[in-house]
Amino acid sequence: MSVQYSIILPAYNESARIRPGLEKALAFVREQQWSVEIIVVNDGSRDDTAEIVKQVMVNAPELRLLENPGNRGKGYSVRNGMLNAHGDILMFSDADFSSPIYESLKLIKALENGADVAFGSRWLLAETQTRRQSLLRQFVGRAYNLLLRLLLGLPYKDTQCGFKAFTRKAAEVIFTRQQIERWGFDPELLFIARRFGLKMTEVAVEWANDDRSKINPLIDGTKMFYELLTIRLNAIAGHYARPTFQFTAAAPGTVLEESKPQA
Repeated sequence: MSVQYSIILPAYNESARIRPGLEKALAFVREQQWSVEIIVVNDGSRDDTAEIVKQVMVNAPELRLLENPGNRGKGYSVRNGMLNAHGDILMFSDADFSSPIYESLKLIKALENGADVAFGSRWLLAETQTRRQSLLRQFVGRAYNLLLRLLLGLPYKDTQCGFKAFTRKAAEVIFTRQQIERWGFDPELLFIARRFGLKMTEVAVEWANDDRSKINPLIDGTKMFYELLTIRLNAIAGHYARPTFQFTAAAPGTVLEESKPQA
């Protein structure tokens, strides 16, 4: 199987949002005439998310469904989708498309201009937010960003936007080494990319908050802080030096050596 684009959608109890999201995505990729696969990764949903995806699949050969072994987390779901993807360009999005699917064109353009990783940002140009988070979520997000800078040296406005794209080479480097399997996986992806000297571009994208988000800013925020410490400890222990996982559909390529960590 050979496709140009792979779009990974992690999904947990998304029965209320998955069908309209998929319909919009399918309409867009068909309008673009892309050679594409859309991979929904069902993270042990207890509702009928998987059944809805199967119904849409009847008339959508672009659509694939992967099943996780139970509820493993968003990070696990994204990695599972990436490791099973066939595209030359691989991206992931939240199932609700908080950043509309057409914003993927900005990420792809950044890759075409030489980036290895292009990631959406809600705060690079704050006016692109069409519906903002609550003040509490904004405060927790800004505090988390400060911790990212202090603990991991990531100098970006926004690492948590669930809209990121990768060249295949970059994806093979990053997702074979990703260890964090729940909400705190996003900064780990960028940390690994930076550690291996991959070129990264932060891209301002349109984004709208969905109040049905499953993240609790206090409980999950605390867990994500501990995951930041885990990333730092993993780096000290050398856990990112060699791949832990393998691409199921990986093409032969050069294995990159870990470069000196950047401050």
